[in-house]
Amino acid sequence: MAGQQLLRVRGRSVAWVPPLLLLCGIALIDLDTGGEFRTITWIVLVPGIAAAICGVWGTAAFAVLALVTYVLADSAWPNQYQTGLPDFILVAVGGVLAVLACVVRLRGERRLLHMRDIAETTRRTVLRPLPPGWGGLDHAAVYLAADSEARVGGDFYDIQPGPHGTRVLVGDVQGKGLGAVEAAAALLGTFREAAYHEAELGTVARRLEIRMRRHGLHCTALGRDDGDRFATALLLGFPVPEARAADHVEIVNFGHEPPLRVGAGGVRALPAGDGLPLGLGDLTGSLRTPPTLRVPLAPGDTLLLTTDGVTEARDGDGRFYALADRVAEAVAADARTAAPDRLVALVRDGTLRHCAGRLGDDTTVFAVRRSEPRPAADPHPAPQLPHSRGP
Repeated sequence: MAGQQLLRVRGRSVAWVPPLLLLCGIALIDLDTGGEFRTITWIVLVPGIAAAICGVWGTAAFAVLALVTYVLADSAWPNQYQTGLPDFILVAVGGVLAVLACVVRLRGERRLLHMRDIAETTRRTVLRPLPPGWGGLDHAAVYLAADSEARVGGDFYDIQPGPHGTRVLVGDVQGKGLGAVEAAAALLGTFREAAYHEAELGTVARRLEIRMRRHGLHCTALGRDDGDRFATALLLGFPVPEARAADHVEIVNFGHEPPLRVGAGGVRALPAGDGLPLGLGDLTGSLRTPPTLRVPLAPGDTLLLTTDGVTEARDGDGRFYALADRVAEAVAADARTAAPDRLVALVRDGTLRHCAGRLGDDTTVFAVRRSEPRPAADPHPAPQLPHSRGP
């Protein structure tokens, strides 16, 4: 099916053109050569080519056409040069096998498309689409799976507005595969509820730690070997605009790369903190969550959050991608690069260019900043003067 989609001109399939040209070419070459060197038997390749790029009925049609062409071309030669019944059987059997191969190919492609639909649905369930301006934040995000066929992995992000402000979560579950996706889904489900109801960001962080532990215990009880899975994460809290701390952002860092603050003042990495990843908090002997840091945030400042797919991207010489330097250079050249959508596009393109498209891990680039307040409508608009009419 994918091959047929590629072999289209102006919306119409031209998958029949290559096998038809091959059939005509073989027939013409056979007529133009001597009787000692017959090429008509090569016509068995025609239904084989059709099986790779055409549908079942198209392949069957070329199998019949190849057989008919073989009979006509072979009978045009004197008896001593005819290839005879053995090659006739060869062409006929080749056509039947080509049709069967086409049926198998199409079934495999349908199964693959079905699995890709499932993966896409899973991705949209875990990483739900975020409306523009959601929670009073301008945001942009891109997710690149290291496995291009899987389309989903252990990276996660979300924004949850609520009565206590807007909370943001970005993280990376250790490992790959469906186990990492399952853990990411568990954390996001807890975040969406706790971030809405809990007044303190530290309580949200504690709920996430407990959820990761419960998930690990459940996996262990099932006899799985990923019960000790953990996740690095960044939890951000944007207070409601009316709050006194509205010019600050609260950050809880669970062993993640600290975010970059990008704005008119340049690029600066925020404090990393000393928090352990989610799921490893019991290493301290108690349920201790990382401290909540409060960082000033000027109007127009953008927070850039990435997973280790960016920071660990290497070029051919093994050098890491210099994220902060590249962003600083771009913002210095054009201050508009600090906008979330431009910033995400810059980091995405730079990372892929640096590693030549060979991502070693799932990669998430997420940028967020407070939306600029829109001017309020005048509650007492000036009256509209009636249009004057001509005599």
